[in-house]
Amino acid sequence: MIHMDLKHGTWLVGVSGGQDSMALLSMCLEEGIKVSAAHVNYHHRLEADEEEAYVRAFCASYHIECYVRSEPFEYEGNFEAAARNWRYDFFAHLVTANNLEGVLIAHQQDDLLETYLMQEEKGIIPEFYGLKEERRINGIRVVRPLLGKTREELRNYCEDRGITYFTDSTNQDRSYTRNRIRMDMVEGMSSTERELLVSEIRLKNAQLSERRCRIDAYWKQGRMTRELYCSLEEEDRLEALVELLEEKGLRYSRNGLKELDHVITTRKDFVTPCKPYVLTLQKGKLALCEPAKPYSYQVNTLEELRQLKSPYFRVEDGTPGIYALSVTEEDFPITVRSVQAGDAIRMRFGMKAVHRFFIDRRIPLYARGFWPVVCDCRGEVILVPGLGCDTSHYSVCPNVSVIQLVHC
Repeated sequence: MIHMDLKHGTWLVGVSGGQDSMALLSMCLEEGIKVSAAHVNYHHRLEADEEEAYVRAFCASYHIECYVRSEPFEYEGNFEAAARNWRYDFFAHLVTANNLEGVLIAHQQDDLLETYLMQEEKGIIPEFYGLKEERRINGIRVVRPLLGKTREELRNYCEDRGITYFTDSTNQDRSYTRNRIRMDMVEGMSSTERELLVSEIRLKNAQLSERRCRIDAYWKQGRMTRELYCSLEEEDRLEALVELLEEKGLRYSRNGLKELDHVITTRKDFVTPCKPYVLTLQKGKLALCEPAKPYSYQVNTLEELRQLKSPYFRVEDGTPGIYALSVTEEDFPITVRSVQAGDAIRMRFGMKAVHRFFIDRRIPLYARGFWPVVCDCRGEVILVPGLGCDTSHYSVCPNVSVIQLVHC
């Protein structure tokens, strides 16, 4: 029996031709669940075409609509990940185009345990431990109604009813982590050991759900300051990082998260790579930002300078203060660029290193890479916004102001 109410509407069943998916399809027929079938042929195994023909014939014998994706499958990188995307793109298209309820996938208890043990071995903090009975993928409902059944129970189901099924020859390849875990750990488990592991997974998911709700509230309320972060327990801190990274589509192992956690808890200010972003503090709060890149704008006249537009600074008419200076024709061409190592400006009290200005004014590290300086035709720094201009460009009636746009 399938322990879910799936009697409403028509469902798509993912059918590979293996014992699990053939058992699922047959159970749906037995219980009067309206279904269509979807088969994907990657043409990566010798028996692939035979499997496709069998699935087509089985469906035809029971008057089941059968959709097949059989065009050449080309991919880059990891085959399993690419194949999964290929498969679920197909499922999503069929569900949407035919107004189906969703797709039924034949993952069973062994898959659940294998997935969990893989997660533990890789040291990751997942979105969900093991496999979730129902979720949304590519905008459609994905339901796994067989998670309470073992692989052996489904095999016996097929054999008792004389249902032919195919066995994937790559399942014996120990170079795949899942196969090794299955053969070395899951297949030898007693029913008691299985029950204990399933209970452990449920408990971890309950704890994860509670923690995620609590940490999510901090993020939504805009309260995730470094101070609050450091006051949390380690598991809460790691969950906070998981949520921050997931917003940008990034996933880190547990060890990777701990490295980031060490940076945050031991440094009061930091910019650390999380490619293609950087993890940093903005107004004391944790943030993932685009990394600072060097920039440089050159202009030949005062009018051009006043019209200059940039995401890093704005230019205005001169107003007395620490953003203003007076320039003359002899200063051009003038360059407005990002700060470089060794930059210094001549003030009334002597030379001032721009780096020292950042330290004295407690300018956050993330802001320093975007901070502009204005240089004259000789390449000398004549203005550091927020500090002031050099002695030769000071005036009570300045003709231009340059203001940085990175908020501190």
